[in-house]
Amino acid sequence: MNLPEHTTLKSCVITIQPRYSETDQGGVVHHSVYPVYFEMGRTELLRANGLAYKDLESSGVFFVIAELHIKYRRPAFYDEKCELLTTCTNVSASKVEHSYQLTRPQTGEILAEATSVLACVDEHGKIRRIPEFMYPP
Repeated sequence: MNLPEHTTLKSCVITIQPRYSETDQGGVVHHSVYPVYFEMGRTELLRANGLAYKDLESSGVFFVIAELHIKYRRPAFYDEKCELLTTCTNVSASKVEHSYQLTRPQTGEILAEATSVLACVDEHGKIRRIPEFMYPP
């Protein structure tokens, strides 16, 4: 397994196109789906840094959500293309913090904003230090 020397990208943007199963009868994305989108953003940010969750987990590094705060501003709709900006805002000894902004790119409207705190744990769920390579240079 080849892990990078350091993470270099602090943020990335992905396109989200809500599926029918993620919406209510009015075609509005259900509030419970947004954390899934944020997970997609974190996964792609890791991938952009040359990492995958499976690589971290095989080296004994796991992340669990300790906090999640979401502000819903406007509805997202079925099949509308949205953009999710995920930014790593802080890395400390045992946690990683992210911010998220879901927007409607055609108008620039902010649909949702969020922050999360992920705790770093080992395979037994005990808090552990974040590996050095996950700190920006």
